Amino acid sequence: MASSIRPSLSSLRFSGTARLGLPMYSSNSSRGLRLLHLGSSVSQLQCFGLKTSKLFRGEGSNMSVCAAGNMAQASTATSQENSLEWVKKDKRRMLHVVYRVGDLDRTIKFYTECLGMKLLRKRDIPEERYTNAFLGYGPEDSHFVIELTYNYGIEKYDIGTAFGHFGIAVEDVTKTVDLIKAKGGIVTREPGPVKGGKTVIAFIEDPDGYKFELLERGPTPEPLCQVMLRVGDLDRSIEFYEKAFGMELLRKRDNPEYKYTIAMMGYGPEDTNTVLELTYNYGVTEYEKGNAYAQIAIGTDDVYKTAEAIKLSGGVITREPGPLPGINTKITACLDPDGWKSVFVDNIDFLKELE
Repeated sequence: MASSIRPSLSSLRFSGTARLGLPMYSSNSSRGLRLLHLGSSVSQLQCFGLKTSKLFRGEGSNMSVCAAGNMAQASTATSQENSLEWVKKDKRRMLHVVYRVGDLDRTIKFYTECLGMKLLRKRDIPEERYTNAFLGYGPEDSHFVIELTYNYGIEKYDIGTAFGHFGIAVEDVTKTVDLIKAKGGIVTREPGPVKGGKTVIAFIEDPDGYKFELLERGPTPEPLCQVMLRVGDLDRSIEFYEKAFGMELLRKRDNPEYKYTIAMMGYGPEDTNTVLELTYNYGVTEYEKGNAYAQIAIGTDDVYKTAEAIKLSGGVITREPGPLPGINTKITACLDPDGWKSVFVDNIDFLKELE
């Protein structure tokens, strides 16, 4: 999602000694912010409709255009390096995934009876005409959970083609599938080895059409283990999530026989942490997102520094960092290069919310 920030005349600052410091930036989704060199500045200044004779007045003046430009460039590079280095040290964890459903009680029943989740809490916001339900396999302060949203009167949503599935680790896929069938659930792929691998998997659908992949694994502290999203440029997405989100590329697997490549991104090993599974299908650069899936929430120690790092990495901030009205929880929201939304939540404020 490339964009360009064009400098205006107001960004040109001059002193009595005719020194010119022009910090001009362009935004690029894969490289973040770059400083444009101004060592040869005449043609660039003419783009603003200014004559160089007006800018460089005073014969024999001490001109320091190159020096000022180089100093600004070095300062910007240092700032970016410091910001991205902080991201790696920040205490981050995937908190929950948010999506919309048409019948909250029906979905809660399916998740608790068929998938073995627990209803952790439920809150109704009548003045805003919606209700939330939080479900998962453990407390919110230590586990990745699902936040279901029911908007009054809306019974159906469009899932689109961009969202993939959620992953759940189970000890016996066949037994779990049999239970889901007995409860009237829809199985879209029977248990069997994954294409190109040995892991036993199956696919099911919930009442709203969201797909869940069941993966056969041993006991794990984080059964709700994956969120799969499709992207149009895998390398671009990997670079963004590494720099802006501080995630680690855990593994990457190409499947030329089936014409797709996946990358697992996260904050820890797959067997003990929830990961983001990015999928690139050969030749497909755009998808329909629909209006069902909403966002992922991630914990951070500082939403202000987080927002700055996202901007430096080419991300789009959709909500500037600050407290939410009424509850004072500090958040910031952004879009990745494919338009996927994420919300970062202050770690301390999040724990206070749960009290």
